[in-house]
Amino acid sequence: MKKYIVTLTEEERRSLTEMTSKGKHRSQKVLNALTLLACDEGEYQNSRSTNAEISKVLNTSMRKIDRVKKRFVTQGLDVALNGKKSDRVYQKKADGDFEAHLIALSCSKPPRGFSQWSLRLLADRVVELKYIDSISHETVRRVPKKNELKPWLKKQWVIPPDQNGNFVANMEKVLDIYKRILDSGYPVVCMDESPKQLISETKVPILEVPGRSARYDYEYKRCGVCNIFLACEPLAGKRMISITEKRAKSDWAYFVEEIAKTYKEAKKIILVMDNLNTHTPGSLYETFSPQKAKELWDRFEFIYTPKHGSWLNMAEIELNVLNGQCLNRRIDNIGTIERETRAWQKYRNNKEAKVDWQFTADNARIKLKRLYPTIGD
Repeated sequence: MKKYIVTLTEEERRSLTEMTSKGKHRSQKVLNALTLLACDEGEYQNSRSTNAEISKVLNTSMRKIDRVKKRFVTQGLDVALNGKKSDRVYQKKADGDFEAHLIALSCSKPPRGFSQWSLRLLADRVVELKYIDSISHETVRRVPKKNELKPWLKKQWVIPPDQNGNFVANMEKVLDIYKRILDSGYPVVCMDESPKQLISETKVPILEVPGRSARYDYEYKRCGVCNIFLACEPLAGKRMISITEKRAKSDWAYFVEEIAKTYKEAKKIILVMDNLNTHTPGSLYETFSPQKAKELWDRFEFIYTPKHGSWLNMAEIELNVLNGQCLNRRIDNIGTIERETRAWQKYRNNKEAKVDWQFTADNARIKLKRLYPTIGD
């Protein structure tokens, strides 16, 4: 005679069936639900199976099946699915006062001899400072995690100077340019450049197959470097790329000439770029005859992003897309770089992919208020 007989109501069967087919649940909870559905002997079960058959289908032990059935009969559906919660009461070791000390410590400079805080270093330090008698690094980990702090990580960022009139003046000039509408007579073009290392494999990669990702050897060979010039017209969804062996004044000048030829019908090309020492009219005069250099210069209005303000250049966004979609791999020669970037350029131009720039001078005066000089009454 069976000791524990599972009989599910229609609503319980529906709930358990949904649990096993949709949503996110712990694997153990899903297995318990499947066990109950299989063991059901109520009127809404179409077929019945023995424990041995259920054990084989669900790949679980018969003892486990009996345990789930017993919990259901004696303690209810919730306990059968989730198990019985422990009655043990744990004393909270880290109270609010301790957490405040720990957060302040993790945001401070690490002690001499260390470049950054680690969990174990924080745990040792709070004990030394007598904030707590003892604590493990795992307990320490929960506090910064809860407060979204990661003292063992850092990001490098070019930080613009506070209260700098030149910075905000150049920034607002660029932002005013970005407010313009699409005008073929005065196109707004953003230009940027970036180096690309040429890297070859030392061993043949293993291609991806179902159930196993592609494998690449850690070791690689450096094959030199090339330079990528990119210009984009964000409002029109156009971009152009040039690959050179080096980054010299003449390389920039020839790329500017290429931009001028692309926009030969324009009255004036508004060119936004950063203030590298090669991005000057002088580079045109060092590359072309004085007459040609002046003619080329007259085709453009150069707009420079402020120093430490390259994030204002929309071409930098386009370069990030290029690196993420096309160049995030090992390529060992310029020829392949040229072919791949040309194909990517054609794809993006056909899609007319644009940059939806939303940041304005009004936003800057609020969000970047610290960068603006303070004027007395």
